[in-house]
Amino acid sequence: MCGRFAITSPPEAVRAYFRYVEQPNFPPRYNIAPTQPIPLVIARGEHRHFMLARWGFLPGFVKDVKKFPLLINARAETLTEKPSFRAALRRRRCLIPADAWYEWRANLSGPKTPFLLRRAGGGLMAFAGLWETYLDPSGGEIDTACIITTCANGATSALHERMPAILEPEDFDAWLNPDETIAPPLPLLRPAADETIAFHAISPRINHASAEGAELQAAV
Repeated sequence: MCGRFAITSPPEAVRAYFRYVEQPNFPPRYNIAPTQPIPLVIARGEHRHFMLARWGFLPGFVKDVKKFPLLINARAETLTEKPSFRAALRRRRCLIPADAWYEWRANLSGPKTPFLLRRAGGGLMAFAGLWETYLDPSGGEIDTACIITTCANGATSALHERMPAILEPEDFDAWLNPDETIAPPLPLLRPAADETIAFHAISPRINHASAEGAELQAAV
């Protein structure tokens, strides 16, 4: 599961890494929580584009949002089996820019310990995702998205059994390709190599969705 993440790189660096058309200006966010807006990169025509969406996927068939569960993650292994994700998997795949994500390790006693996970040496990551524009009964539209997860690699399995599916730049075009006649490149949704992810324990302040600031990522 991925229930919190961060995007703190300068907007210019994010644009250079993902090569989208727009140049948005957004502040660093150290503690992104479900239902908050998150950045997405999508393909439209011959170009990549930046957009914002609510973190919490809503399929088009939902009638009552209040009764539908909050889908912040989608398991890579069952994407083709779940009616909620089938349409988006065919034509609305996206990349979700991130610098880090957070997981909580269960202990023998007491509260769970939060950890920060990021690329070894730092740097941007692209989480595989799905997005959908939900049309509510009153005619309003809201763009929604979820992060695709896969099995944890050997290193991160000490913290949690799942991790985000991280794509490398050479795979971006294949994942974003909106051509429905081409099968989704599901083999790309695999655990990151062990040596590519580093992690350390952080303060339990991250538990509060309202907490922000670089100090949240400091090792303890």
